[in-house]
Amino acid sequence: MTKEMLLYQGAEAKIIKTVYLGSPVVKKRRINKRYRIQEIDNRLIAARTREEAKLMSAARKRGVCVPIIYDVDILKGIITMEYLEGSRVKDIYNTLSDEKRRDLCKSIGESIARLHNGDIIHGDITTSNMILVDDRVHFIDFGLGEINQDVEAKGVDLHVLMEAMESTHSVYAHEFKHVLEGYKLSYKGNPGEIEQKIKDIVKRGRYR
Repeated sequence: MTKEMLLYQGAEAKIIKTVYLGSPVVKKRRINKRYRIQEIDNRLIAARTREEAKLMSAARKRGVCVPIIYDVDILKGIITMEYLEGSRVKDIYNTLSDEKRRDLCKSIGESIARLHNGDIIHGDITTSNMILVDDRVHFIDFGLGEINQDVEAKGVDLHVLMEAMESTHSVYAHEFKHVLEGYKLSYKGNPGEIEQKIKDIVKRGRYR
């Protein structure tokens, strides 16, 4: 019997390290909700599993580093993917030199721009959902993602990261500007429009 190790359990899914075809992998297994009617729950799990796998594949086609998907079980709500031998950006960010943090932020911004060029919204861009492998940022957990071409959605995507940096890496929160630098380099649309939308979202938050 293949040994499994629970890496993380959230409200929506379990993240399990195991072995698949002789290689270490991660299985993301969506959790059934007892408060939902079973048939509806099964449909939601299947739809969300399918959508997440599609978004990851679309992200890879856009040149964004994501784990390789080996298998998708729609009925059981399981995505089997590559186990990344790296470090969560959240865990190492504050320990990096100023130069490496700046370069990392620019790289993150460039990757987000590539996602947005394909109208791919990650939905939960935080340093917890990035893994650094051989100096390349890999994005994980597209469970809240969607395809959306709206400027608002793209602004919200970046605003989530800005807030995450302010709360988790408060000493270096000002370095979000380097994320925007990288974003502007790679975004095919009007980056000024996205930047203005972020400012609008910040203002809305202040006046609630």
